Formats: sequence, C-alpha cells, structure tokens
Amino acid sequence: MTAPAPATAAPAATSVSPTAGDLFRRARGPLAGIAVVLLAGLVLGLLRGGDGGRLDPRSPTPGGTRAVARLLAGHGVDTTVVTTTAEAAAAAGPDTTLVVAVPELLAESQWDTLYGAAAGSGVRTVLLGPTPPALDRFAPGVQIDGYAEPGERDPGCTDPAATRAGSARLGGWTYLSGPGAAAAADRLTGCYRADGLPSLVTLTGLTAPEEGGPDDETVLLGTPDPLQNEHLDDLGNASLAMQLLGARPHLVWYLPSPDDVPVGPDGEREELPFLGSEGLLDLLPAGWRWAALQLGIAAALAALWRMRRLGPAVTEPLPVVVRAAETTEGRARLYHRAGARDRAAEALRDATRHRIAPLLGVTTAGSRDATALPAAVAARTGASAAAVHHLLYGPAPADDPALVRLADELDALERRLGPATAATTAAAAAATATGTGADAAPATATTEPDPPRGRP
Repeated sequence: MTAPAPATAAPAATSVSPTAGDLFRRARGPLAGIAVVLLAGLVLGLLRGGDGGRLDPRSPTPGGTRAVARLLAGHGVDTTVVTTTAEAAAAAGPDTTLVVAVPELLAESQWDTLYGAAAGSGVRTVLLGPTPPALDRFAPGVQIDGYAEPGERDPGCTDPAATRAGSARLGGWTYLSGPGAAAAADRLTGCYRADGLPSLVTLTGLTAPEEGGPDDETVLLGTPDPLQNEHLDDLGNASLAMQLLGARPHLVWYLPSPDDVPVGPDGEREELPFLGSEGLLDLLPAGWRWAALQLGIAAALAALWRMRRLGPAVTEPLPVVVRAAETTEGRARLYHRAGARDRAAEALRDATRHRIAPLLGVTTAGSRDATALPAAVAARTGASAAAVHHLLYGPAPADDPALVRLADELDALERRLGPATAATTAAAAAATATGTGADAAPATATTEPDPPRGRP
C-alpha cells in the first residue's frame, strides 16, 4: 500500500491593500503633531486659566489691563472686579470710580439699573467705547459720529487730565453733541479730536441735574487702547489712565457677561440693541475682504506650485502578468456584485457585433447599424432578421440565468458564422465546380474548432 502523496500547500494570498499597521505607521507623524498641539494648548489653558481676557485687570495678556491695576495699586487705589449689574450698582459711591469695560454686552434695563445707582451718588463712571444705549442714559444728546483708527493724538482741549498727560493713543468712536446736550454744553469737555470730533468726552454732573448731583461724573473713552497692557507705556497713556481711573480711592471694574442679561416675562433674554443691529460681516475687522482675497490668491498659487504635472505617456513593464481569462472573470465578478446585467449584456453584444461584422463584409460603422448587421446575419444563416436583431440589440436580461442564455446564444451565433463554416462552404463550392458533387470523397482535412469563449 503506497503512502498518500503529501498535499500541496496552497499559495499564500498576496494583498496589495495597506494593513492597519501600515496605516498607523503612515499616520503616526501627523498624529504626533496633533497631539503635541493639543497638549500645548491644554498646558497654556491651565497656566492662564485665571488670567482672564481682554480688558480684564487680572490679565497679563496684551489686551488685558493688569498693568494699570498694578500701577493704581501703587498709588493706593484698590481694584475690585465685578461681573454682574447688581454688584456694580451696589458698589457705586462718592469714593468710587466705576469702569464699564464692554458696554455693548448690556441691555437697556441694565443701563437703567446702573444709571439709577449712579445718579446722585457722586460716582465717576468711565465707559470704554460706549454705545448708543449707554449714551441715551448717561449722556443724552451725545451721539456716535463715526470711527477713527486709534493713534497718537494731542489733547486739543483745556481739560487738566488731558493737558497733563499730553499726547496719547486715542481715537476709536468719536462723539457729536446734538441738540439734546445743549443744556449741559458748559459741562461737556471734548479732547483728542479725530476728524474734528472728540474721542474723549468728560461730563461733569449728569445731563439731568434734577436726577443727580454736582459730583457725578461721566467719562466717554472712544477706545480702551490707552489702558491696555500693550499700550500703557506708550506716549502719555499711563498718565491719562492714572488721572481718569485714580481720582477716587476705590476702582470697581465691571466686566459684563451675556449670561447676566435679564430674562423677560416670555423666558427670552433681552436683546442687546447695539449687537442686534449688526450683521456678522459688520462685526469682522476692517480689511477682512482684502485679507480673504490675498489668502485665496496664495492658496491658488500654492496649488499650482504643488500640483502634479502630467508628462508624456510611457510604457512600463507590468510587475505581474495577469491572464486574460482572469481579467475577464474579475470583471464579471464586479458586474455580478453590482447587479449590472445591462452593462454585462451590452459588453457581450458589442464584442460579438465587432467580431462577426468582418465575416459578413460589414464595416465597423455598419456594426453599429441596428438594421444592416441583422439583415446580413439573416441572409447568411437563414434566421429571422427580427430574431437576430433581438439577440444583438435587444433589451437587458431580467436575471442572471437570462444573461447566461444570452451569452450561449451569442456564442452559438458566432460559431455559425466563424471560419469553420466559411471553410466548409468553400469546400462544397469547389466540389461542385469539379463535378464530383455528392459522390466525391469527403475532404480529409479537418479544421480544429475554436476554443470556447469565456463569459464575463
């Protein structure tokens, strides 16, 4: 008894698709960079978590105001940061300077609360870049005229604080005294003019004397730049800040928050009038359109620089040799998986039409003619022209068995019109010409049949 032959091991499948390990190795560089950026942001956030932000006296950032708070502390002025309207109103008093840092974040009812607390209390109220709702309460008749880019400007007035400070970085909102401020014209002082209009306005006493006292003061500062850390040591900014904020022993710095906006009876928060009138594009910095255009041009140039240039076509040796039958079977599997019987049927019919057209003396253009080719096939085979037309140009099969039958019928038609049929017809014609007819001996030459054609 002979031992069974050892089974031949099947060849290992070779995949060209990247594995999970390959994908990780390719992406580990970018992933490491992203992790470093996230970690750095987390560390910076933790380190600066208590520093606050813009116009915050606790913030050492360029937009913060911790430097002026430290400077005031050195002259005996204590600074208290509040974040609600109730706290700011409760702190108003004759020995207090109240700074409202971001006026546009206050609703009208909040301005009413602040005005009610300031009227007659002797407090100095400093509004940084006040908006119309603030002006309507604290400086009726004073209106915003326009905006001037902050820069170095001379006092241009007789106000003692401005004359002692000298040139300072002012600008921003400029203010215009309307008819409603005529009663307080003798108590209004405008300094640091831009385009002829002041960007620093001081009002001694309220514009409605019956509601306030002579010690009440309101200061309108068109831009907070002189108070910020990055500009405090420029020009006379520090001196101006000390005189505007250090006249009273206590400084209350009010940082409004949208969360502090009162809720109305309907459960909705009050609208912020100044912000509500602005669109998203209006809130973007000036010149953003030019910046966006430049970025777009730069991106287009970078794309042109880095894009792939297609050179002339070149031939390269294939890394592997793929048999035609394997290619046919692979395409057939793709058609089957996608359920594309219509495409598969059309591919079979088109290939058959191109192969049988030369055998019938029909041109390549004629093979596309749904009338000429069926007529030629019918004349050669004796079949019905309508049946041939249905076979070569008919509708797509309804199911897979119908597609298989179509392939068999096309293969049978091609065999009937193939070279073997032509050779048999020529031999019969020769026998008739020589007079042998049916009594002649059959030809000994044989024609090897065509190899079977694969089905997609």
